[in-house]
Amino acid sequence: MTQNRSLAGIPANSSAVERMATLVVWLGAALVTAVFLWIIGDILRHGMSGISWAFLSSAPQRSGRAGGILPVLVSTFWILIVALAVAVPVGTLTAVWLADFARRGGRLAMVVKACLDVLAGVPSIVFGLFGNAVFCRYLGLGYSLLAGGLTLACMVLPILIRALEAEFRAVPDDYRFAATALGMSRTRTVTAILLPAALPGLAVGLILGVGRVLAETAALLFTSGYVDRMPRSLMDSGRSLSIHIYDLSMNVPGGEANAYATAVVLVGLLTLINGAVLWLSDHVTRRFHGAI
Repeated sequence: MTQNRSLAGIPANSSAVERMATLVVWLGAALVTAVFLWIIGDILRHGMSGISWAFLSSAPQRSGRAGGILPVLVSTFWILIVALAVAVPVGTLTAVWLADFARRGGRLAMVVKACLDVLAGVPSIVFGLFGNAVFCRYLGLGYSLLAGGLTLACMVLPILIRALEAEFRAVPDDYRFAATALGMSRTRTVTAILLPAALPGLAVGLILGVGRVLAETAALLFTSGYVDRMPRSLMDSGRSLSIHIYDLSMNVPGGEANAYATAVVLVGLLTLINGAVLWLSDHVTRRFHGAI
């Protein structure tokens, strides 16, 4: 009886528990997949009929009920470029400092980490008020694509830094010891060894950051503005795809068709950008490990 009951300390009913746990895991994955397919299917069903070259290459008309989304696309790309151009280098440098230069357990590093954790949970509307006060008013940028991009860079930084820091810490210490044995400087070790090895973490941070930038609405209402004309520079105001969807859905009677079509474009952009980031990260990582 004792033999049947336990084998190396494992209860006799462990197989049933394991099967139940496996079933719960599969059910959770199936539920997430079903919700995802339901949302995507609804967007495609209502929006694919509105996708055309004219829709992508013309300006909105009649408050967005007719026409296309070309100025909105251009504004969205400018906001995304500004946000990533600021967040990626600042986030990478901060993550390197936290992982390799800051004293482990140091007070300053602990304060920085605590600040990052708090910022990651701050609502986007608060970032919008901050961006309006600092970038639009104090720095005199006004309602502009530049102000919107800088505000979103502040939102993306906590996610990017945390993802990169974890990846830097996961790099085996043997890489650092080997670089030191070869006489490589600390800076050279970071650029030639640690950064390529941490590319998967950078890819994860970029994917999360791009998703937050493209999907953000509240913060941009206070910073980049609401107008749907073609921007002539970064100092012009402009609306993003997410704001355009919100406006057509909530404020423009008869705008639901173009709102769904814009949502299809937004989902397509997210898919393309995320796929490109993953492919580039995988390609560079393979080359790095092949070189080692």
